[in-house]
Amino acid sequence: MASKAASTVLGRLGAVNTPRSTTCAVAAVATSVSRHGYASSSANVKPVERITVIGSGLMGAGVVQVAAQSGFKVSMVDLTDDSLRKGEKIITSSLKRVAKKKFGGDVEGAEARKYIDDIMSRITLSKDSGAAARDSQLVIEAIVENLKTKRALFKALDEAASASTIFASRQAHFAGLHFFNPVPQMKLVEVIRTPETVDAVFDSLVAVTKKMGKIPVACKDTPGFVVNRLLVPYMMESLRLVERGDASMQDVDTAMKLGAGYPLGPFELMDYVGLDTIKHITDGWYQSGEGLKGDKLIAPSALLEKHVKAGKLGRKSGEGFYTYDGVGADKRKH
Repeated sequence: MASKAASTVLGRLGAVNTPRSTTCAVAAVATSVSRHGYASSSANVKPVERITVIGSGLMGAGVVQVAAQSGFKVSMVDLTDDSLRKGEKIITSSLKRVAKKKFGGDVEGAEARKYIDDIMSRITLSKDSGAAARDSQLVIEAIVENLKTKRALFKALDEAASASTIFASRQAHFAGLHFFNPVPQMKLVEVIRTPETVDAVFDSLVAVTKKMGKIPVACKDTPGFVVNRLLVPYMMESLRLVERGDASMQDVDTAMKLGAGYPLGPFELMDYVGLDTIKHITDGWYQSGEGLKGDKLIAPSALLEKHVKAGKLGRKSGEGFYTYDGVGADKRKH
């Protein structure tokens, strides 16, 4: 992770946080004010009415849904029609669950259909990121965690977007928004600012998150921000407990659920997040993270390395520290 604001993805630590009473997710963010330089006054930052989200995976689709539900017009951008269709399906499936609760279980009734149709009418699908960004006041990126790819994307967007456009991404320097998965359920958004971030940009991002029904917390541009800076060392120390033979994996999970009130134990959480993701985060911090380089808190774990090399990445591969009923399944085999 070359950038301090490198984004992280984490899982679900209910009350303590990350992802939803469910899962901690990813999006981080970045905000810049394009080729024309940093915004120097509130006059440079326009009220946000239209948002472009680059990426239609679980995180991107979640942000699109929440933004559209909150009244924003949203463009969801990806490279292929197939990816966009999958993102659209994620959104419609989620909205049906919302409508089922809102309208007493009747998702086919007129009221439920109107509710879903109204929200979907505010979403536009596009494969042209430049055109989408040109009409937006805020651009949020939720693509692959590769800094080179992100820089190339923002270089291209910089040529198309207005000088007042705010860019929000998972890895970048300027200002940031770190959403958590699943976005529709998770209330927290970390709003990240750097020394260069002007108040008008920061205040605009706070206002957008509040309009989305989220609760923003502010943090400087530091590895992991708040949640993951605390959560990742916790997971790494759980690995070391087991590596030393101090306790079994199952007992560590049970202890943290019953003793600390966490909805998931650390090994269950790592399976949810993805063991390769955890390794990617800790390797980056250990090698070059500001204030973390070489820190034993996030030193490589032999147990984690073993599982990743064996392709046991967690729920997404069907097996991690635990074995699941199929790839991507929530239910564990016993």
